[in-house]
Amino acid sequence: MISYLRNVAFQIAYWLTSIFFALFSLPLLLIPSRKPMMLWILGYCRIMCFWMRVLAGIKIVVRGKEKIPDGPCIIAAKHQSWGDGFVMFSQFYDLAFVTGDHLEKFPLIGGIIRKMGAIVVDNCGGAFARARLIDEELKKAQSQNRRVLIYPEGHLSPVGQQYRYKKGVYHMYASYECAAIPVATNLGLRWPQQDWRLTPGEAVIEFLDPIPPGLDKETFMAELEKAIETRSIELLGDEQLVGVAIGAVLNDPGKH
Repeated sequence: MISYLRNVAFQIAYWLTSIFFALFSLPLLLIPSRKPMMLWILGYCRIMCFWMRVLAGIKIVVRGKEKIPDGPCIIAAKHQSWGDGFVMFSQFYDLAFVTGDHLEKFPLIGGIIRKMGAIVVDNCGGAFARARLIDEELKKAQSQNRRVLIYPEGHLSPVGQQYRYKKGVYHMYASYECAAIPVATNLGLRWPQQDWRLTPGEAVIEFLDPIPPGLDKETFMAELEKAIETRSIELLGDEQLVGVAIGAVLNDPGKH
């Protein structure tokens, strides 16, 4: 009963906070500078993390942030939960991110992500969309000295599982000519995918050792996937699950 009430309270706070910040972001769309919108989003995400801690009982622990370089880089993260974005954006002021164009069908949301300088990928554009991403939007982000967040699987994955890593992360890495920072997490244990039921406990977001620029596609993809998946499984804490899942990652990456 207590768990149910906590989840209801969190959902009420989640939606009221989201509606408030969305509506009051409208004037910020008219300001030429991106800075006010990014500060607004930073405040929104920090409040959402506050609700996660106070109402849902999720203690967020961020590790390894000192490994992130000061300048541009690619942050390639595991994606298990709707909460991933809140936690990540609560840690950085001016973070660019990669998203599909499906969000643009919602006028207000589309305006916000454009104002944030998101890198919007045409889901139906194929090779042309990828070329545009690299030649235009990604180069613009690099000229502004921004870090770029991408979820290489392109999907929310169930805890202990993974989707095939998409090659787009390599093309970004190669074009940006900067280090890539793998990010592991176990937040899905506390907030599974899109579930409305959250479970109290510790959730870890861990920035891992940077992958230096200049690697070929096969080497980069293998190193990125091994780093993210191995550490994400380790963070689950179940020894039996860890052994089975790590063995799968090492022996047959990207096919489970």
